[in-house]
Amino acid sequence: MTFPVYFYLGSLRIHPHILFESLAYTVAFRLVLRNVRKDSITPAQRTSILVGGMLGALCGAKVLVLLQHIDLLWQNSQLFLLLLLQGKTVVGALLGAVIGVEITKKFIGVSHSTGDVFVYPLILGTVIGRIGCFLTGLSDRTYGIATKLPWGVDFGDGIPRHPTQLYEIVFLIILMIFIRLRSRYEYQEGDLFKFYLVCYLSFRFLIDFIKPDFRIFLGISAIQIACLCAIVYYRRTIAQMFQFKS
Repeated sequence: MTFPVYFYLGSLRIHPHILFESLAYTVAFRLVLRNVRKDSITPAQRTSILVGGMLGALCGAKVLVLLQHIDLLWQNSQLFLLLLLQGKTVVGALLGAVIGVEITKKFIGVSHSTGDVFVYPLILGTVIGRIGCFLTGLSDRTYGIATKLPWGVDFGDGIPRHPTQLYEIVFLIILMIFIRLRSRYEYQEGDLFKFYLVCYLSFRFLIDFIKPDFRIFLGISAIQIACLCAIVYYRRTIAQMFQFKS
């Protein structure tokens, strides 16, 4: 396999990252629109929350990706500027969206949790997006470190690496199945989203140890620091994760 893996529509050559990122946004947004019909808040409130979440996601994705690659500022300023324009990170977008939603809810007077409707759209959107990350190869900068394991993937530099994008896809599918099972038991509004958030951030904290990222502090990356801070904030959720009450 040669990376990037382009797709063709007639004479049009489509980059895998553009294709699967567009599919991810489309699928996630349509699922959100379907799920919000079951919401207990007004359409105007939901619209405000969606806008607040999207603005927060945009800011968070940019800020965290720049912190993640801050070393490029003095090593390769052109690549750093390219990341400023095009780069983004799922963790930054996710945490930024949470902050944006909470700020918006304060302004419009919504006090109860509204995150459960986003769980499956976020999982499916991320799975689809990671397919594009994998097919893009080295330029996506989401690959893992070198490995001698038989499933190591050569993304084009002659070095077999951990396909961390595929690890994430497998994890998210398992998480989606587990959340589906968990939803059959008693839970409070917002618990499913918190459960998803803590599980995903815990996975990212661990998997990023096998990524060749810049370690900004105490041997961990900016993304790992962000994950750790959020996990600590939602620490009470961890204790409730495996409490199944019928």
